[in-house]
Amino acid sequence: MKFSHLMNRTAVLAIALLWSIQTRESRAVVATNASFKQAKLANTVILDAMAVKNLRIQTVVAEEQTFHETIFALGTIEVRPGYSAVLSSRIPGRAVNVMAHHDHEVAKGDALVTVESRQPGDPPPTVTLSAPISGIVSEISVERGEPVSPDSSLLRIIDLSSVYGIARIPAAHASKVRTGLKTIVRVPGWPGVEWSTRLEHLGAVADAESGTIEAAFYIQNKDQRLRPGMRAEFSIVTGTRESVMSVPRAALQGDSTHRFVFVADDSIPHAFVKVPVQVGAINEQFAEITMGLFPGDRVVTDGAYSLAFAGKGTVSLKEALDAAHGHEHNPDGSEINSQGRAGNTQNSVRIAGNRNLSALTIFSLAANVVLLALLGLAARRRSGPSTDSPSA
Repeated sequence: MKFSHLMNRTAVLAIALLWSIQTRESRAVVATNASFKQAKLANTVILDAMAVKNLRIQTVVAEEQTFHETIFALGTIEVRPGYSAVLSSRIPGRAVNVMAHHDHEVAKGDALVTVESRQPGDPPPTVTLSAPISGIVSEISVERGEPVSPDSSLLRIIDLSSVYGIARIPAAHASKVRTGLKTIVRVPGWPGVEWSTRLEHLGAVADAESGTIEAAFYIQNKDQRLRPGMRAEFSIVTGTRESVMSVPRAALQGDSTHRFVFVADDSIPHAFVKVPVQVGAINEQFAEITMGLFPGDRVVTDGAYSLAFAGKGTVSLKEALDAAHGHEHNPDGSEINSQGRAGNTQNSVRIAGNRNLSALTIFSLAANVVLLALLGLAARRRSGPSTDSPSA
């Protein structure tokens, strides 16, 4: 048998093998796409516009961001040491005029109380007492005409430009905290507002009854939103990682063994797909997602809990697809004319396998390379002198 004939037969066999592999791969992809689409639709909740408003559904775009590993602690806001003052009289007498008003701001030097001395005179001598610091009058302990003495407090002023934050940290986390750590402070009365500060000091003695250690913070409060007595939440940052896929904790549903989120469908209006996710670290605001989401996914935050109990929703799958695509579908969401619209169906399905080359695809590429090499070798053999014919 001539070598060129052998090469031609080899090329034909390679082409046949490649065609068989590619055909089986295409069928496998189509079957996978169809299976994935049905699984996706089975986990899709479809609502109408009114239901979306009633559930107050809000979404955020999943993206990689800076993730803080934190220790969470509860505490209160207190008056910062050295930021309060008491007004008193150095002479005995009676208050003939009280100009201060409770919960009103005063500036240092403002006249607040006039005291009439007990010394004889016509009229008796008076002394005007002024504010020793700027701040807010938090207490008034004297009324007009009331007697006063040097050992009595007439009123108290507090400066709220900087306040004291006192948190109780579980003693089990003592090894993770140290002075200087960045801390985010939040209070329920101001949702969405954060104050950044640093850990000023740790208590010298732990509370044996509660098993906690006191942690103190100086918090700048120029707008005076923070008031003494407010409950506060403290997030002490113990570590930071960049480029972490994370979503707000409100988006996370399910239990510790089965976590999932709802992702807004890009092709069907008001449709939300239940997507299983793998969760990494969790802090008090965000959850790290290590598997299940891609950048750009619109994840439901507000209303996610309600969606988990919404069943199939308020709109049928057929109605939603008919409105979205402009033609009729079967009740299960499949195309009525599957052959004519198979391409559109496949293009609308997002499968994880499309994001990576399958083993069959890699093998097909390798077969193409081998085939091209064989064809090239055969062509060179045909163009050169024949070595297979018998000599004369």
